Amino acid sequence: MELINIKVLVSTFLYAGVGIIVFWVAFLLIDKLTPAYDLWREIVRERNLPLAILVASMCLGISIIVAAAIHG
Repeated sequence: MELINIKVLVSTFLYAGVGIIVFWVAFLLIDKLTPAYDLWREIVRERNLPLAILVASMCLGISIIVAAAIHG
């Protein structure tokens, strides 16, 4: 019995890569749909904590959706 199945390993990395790409596309889309703010500048330079919490919750939501879509 083989400890590591190569087919499973490759598909895991493939799905992880697809998930990361979908996540970043969704994040960039949200960033473009909020024209009033430059999200990165507001969070990093202005230290806007409520906006950082909102973006973090959005990231978690997108991640859950992508994981559910990939899982099946």
